Amino acid sequence: MKYSSDAVEKAIHELSKLPGIGRKTAQRHVFYLLKQTEHEVHQLAEALLELKSKVIHCHTCFNITETDPCRICSSDKRDRSIICVVEEANDVLALEKTGEYRGLYHVLGGALSPLDGIGPDDLRIKELLNRLDGVNEIIVATNPNTEGEATAIYLSKLIKPMGVKMTRIARGIPVGADLEYTDEITLARAIEGRLEY
Repeated sequence: MKYSSDAVEKAIHELSKLPGIGRKTAQRHVFYLLKQTEHEVHQLAEALLELKSKVIHCHTCFNITETDPCRICSSDKRDRSIICVVEEANDVLALEKTGEYRGLYHVLGGALSPLDGIGPDDLRIKELLNRLDGVNEIIVATNPNTEGEATAIYLSKLIKPMGVKMTRIARGIPVGADLEYTDEITLARAIEGRLEY
């Protein structure tokens, strides 16, 4: 159904381009915004414009930032002998929320996926290799899917011969899950990655 207002229709069309938002959800968001004050809608519009005008990639780790180098790379409180390799910048945020990791990061910008035409030259692998001086350990924190595993194996084959320790984040059963509903691959990985009690 098209609305009599071109502005409403355009807003629904643009919002429905966002991942996970179909036309109905976009429509709900547009009607919510219509109920907001003009000031609140302007604040949202300004925040979206600032995303494109202020946010850049750190030239060291390729995390998103407004300063170059980013706060993590420029901090003297970080352990510079460890680099955690992730696929995307939002993975850095997820790991930082834990408060457990105190090393540096490297954002690849994706994962190897030959079917999608993404090869090693499409990722920031060369830049990672250029950062290995003084690094004792690389923690590979790519996603536990086919592409993430392929990327982890590829990195391991490149970096291990250089004498740098390679580790992979543990995978297993989430807290609160029932064993009977857990898939076989996850159970197998949980058994492989068991720890001494």
